[in-house]
Amino acid sequence: MVRVRPRLRTILGLSTLAVACGGTRGKVVRDCPPAAAPAAEVPAAEVRAAAPEPFVDQPIAPAGQHPFSVLDLLAFDRISDPQVSPNGKKVAFVLRKTDLENNRGRADIYVMGIDGSGPIRVTTDPESESSPRWAGDSETLYFLGKHEDTQQVFRVAVGETPTPVTDFPVDVNAILLDDAGHLLFSAEVFPECDAAPEGSLACTAALSRERARKANGTGTVYNRLFVRHWDEWEDGRRAQLFAWSISGGGKPVHLSRGVDGDVPSKPFGGVEELTFTPDGKGVVFAARVAGQTEPWSTNFDLFYAPLDGSAAPKNLTAGNLAWDARPAFSPDGKTLAYTAMTRPGYEADRFSLVLRPWPEGQSKILTGDWDRSVEEFTWSGDGKTIYAAADDLGRLSLFAIDVATGAANQLIRGGAIHDVQRFGDRLLFLRNDLSHPDEIFTATLEGETEATERSTYVPGQRVTVEPLSHVNDAKVAAADVGVAEQFSFPGHKNEMVFGWVVRPPGLAEGDKAPVAFLIHGGPQGSFSDRWSYRWNPQTYAGAGYAVVMIDFHGSTGYGQAFTDAIQDDWGGAPLVDLQKGLAAALARYPWLDGDRVCALGASYGGFMVNWIAGQWQQPFRCLVNHDGVFDNRMMYYATEELWFPEWEHRGPYWQFSKQHEAHNPANYVDRWRLPMLVIQGGKDYRIPETQGIATFTALQRRGVPSRFLYFPDENHWVLKPANSKVWHDNVLAWLDTWLRTPTAAK
Repeated sequence: MVRVRPRLRTILGLSTLAVACGGTRGKVVRDCPPAAAPAAEVPAAEVRAAAPEPFVDQPIAPAGQHPFSVLDLLAFDRISDPQVSPNGKKVAFVLRKTDLENNRGRADIYVMGIDGSGPIRVTTDPESESSPRWAGDSETLYFLGKHEDTQQVFRVAVGETPTPVTDFPVDVNAILLDDAGHLLFSAEVFPECDAAPEGSLACTAALSRERARKANGTGTVYNRLFVRHWDEWEDGRRAQLFAWSISGGGKPVHLSRGVDGDVPSKPFGGVEELTFTPDGKGVVFAARVAGQTEPWSTNFDLFYAPLDGSAAPKNLTAGNLAWDARPAFSPDGKTLAYTAMTRPGYEADRFSLVLRPWPEGQSKILTGDWDRSVEEFTWSGDGKTIYAAADDLGRLSLFAIDVATGAANQLIRGGAIHDVQRFGDRLLFLRNDLSHPDEIFTATLEGETEATERSTYVPGQRVTVEPLSHVNDAKVAAADVGVAEQFSFPGHKNEMVFGWVVRPPGLAEGDKAPVAFLIHGGPQGSFSDRWSYRWNPQTYAGAGYAVVMIDFHGSTGYGQAFTDAIQDDWGGAPLVDLQKGLAAALARYPWLDGDRVCALGASYGGFMVNWIAGQWQQPFRCLVNHDGVFDNRMMYYATEELWFPEWEHRGPYWQFSKQHEAHNPANYVDRWRLPMLVIQGGKDYRIPETQGIATFTALQRRGVPSRFLYFPDENHWVLKPANSKVWHDNVLAWLDTWLRTPTAAK
């Protein structure tokens, strides 16, 4: 179960990143970019001579107009981490291409002009590069890349050869720069190296070598949880924060010394958890200091540490026992803004914006009356407005929040808008939807004027949104995608519930399509107007299946009470919403074939598939369960992040067994009869592999038609390109078997 951090909401088992013309983490009537401009020819002098690519850099899917498939999904280039230069004239970003032959992704760094010129590729090493960060001169980029056997910081100017800047004995991660040449970075070190005279980095490298030499067996002793987390077994190291002078060199300063927690947090934290102080003499970072209680604590705090290491980190938010995150200073340096939850132990609580006078003063909640959770934010140039992205009614939209009053107004409607940053009087962000993957967009904030289709407004302000990058335009145009539409219906207790349908392309008038009924994970997540590289409805639509998705009680973006409603009711209100939602869709869209329906879900969605197997057999012909919960009792004792089941079911299993057992799929195996495909990742420590094996065992023992697809090298998600193709091929073959063959109805 994953309630991914505010920066990247990766829902329990399901990714939620997406975009295309016909969507952008939003609706089907979207702001579609104009036709792609011809790619600018890059002068040879501006590009370093590159070695031959280790993979074929061309579309994997067949050319020409064709139904969308997993091959298109793999062929798309994935754009991420855009960074505007200090002078506002350029943007650097990471572009990840699929190397299907070697079963991996390969990422390089590109630079393009804010005027649309370029893009120019600035890294060509066969290994992947990441985390581009501008120097103050707006000409030099720093980034992370492979140097011999470790990940280090490199420097490059467009048209030049990258050179390594650091040569530390351990991997460098999560870099941040200031204009004075200070480098913040994270590295995993052993806590026992904190006091080592040679420094934590050198001590950790030496201790690792020594332990490898002396190892006479494979036994490892643990004296506290986490024993394993997400997809890794712990080895005693902690991610810690260091500062280093790029120009002065010397030994890195250990800023988070003594903090018994990871900086950034694991497994999904990044540089959004770090910021320099306005005077350049310190840093504010987020960390969860939990010790023995870490697996059942969501108490993240903000800490201040001087850059010279002259004092121990100071806890700035000790009074809040819930989650504090995303520190960011106002342009004048007088206010620290951050996001905060209020309920300890609940990772799906609402993130409100909080303002704290700097350097001292009383914090105040700015958006306490706004019933939305802030995913990310950035300040306006004058410090009077904060631009915040938040889930809202099936979209991840951008809002303008008045710093004086806390009033929030929708500025730009999603699709899905994320990685927002300001430069001058403009905004830059990534945007996607159910029909398009991420591209870079800019928004110009102008004076008051009439609304048009391509703009959304705050009172007194006009916003014009324009696409900047076009990396996937040709590939998007080459594949037919299904048209998506949002609908609503009265769900549990007749409360309004929203859902989406996707009509398969080429479906003739009067024809009906079999239905893939997708159930999202989280459970505090959303199947909204977003692109996904895992559970993408277009892969089903391209195969001729209609898609129905319901944001049941527990989903995000509909108010905190709606999200909270799933607590201790996993198989109650959500099941009612799914039943009523499917019925509403079948009644509203005559092209849905209600006699041919298969339910599919992952993580919590996989739990719901197991629950459906025992509670709601009609109208389904088949089921697909990816990494789903089978037995709540063993799930509690085998998972790693205990705060999740303890919040969802009121507390530890031995104290609240009744609540854990109330919606336990294992108790209803005697009713199972629907054919089920079970999929499981061997490195999934959130919902361990025994849950999937137990599901398959129950099906086989009862004689229910079933298959077990196992990926020993995948975690809660299927990430490797070849494995993704195997996943999609098997899932669609399972649907074909039960929804298309004449004997399936029997």
